[in-house]
Amino acid sequence: MAVIIKYIVERKGVEKMTFTSKKEADAYDKMLDSADQLAEFLSASSVTLDDQQLEELGLYLASNKEVVQGLFKGNTFPAVEENAEQITDK
Repeated sequence: MAVIIKYIVERKGVEKMTFTSKKEADAYDKMLDSADQLAEFLSASSVTLDDQQLEELGLYLASNKEVVQGLFKGNTFPAVEENAEQITDK
């Protein structure tokens, strides 16, 4: 019989995701923390979104952290770069 260790990320009593690696579970938990903070930040703004939209937007931004950080540094959105490459390749 094999022993399998599972790491479960839980939020507000709801199981969100299961991992076999503590490192992956911690990274996902940290991303969820960031999503919560972003949703709270957005709710304090003049943007009018309902709670579900705020949660989804916060989760989207947090899960695409590297792209968002790159945009603040002046990088081009990756999809724009891919489209430009496809156009020049033709």
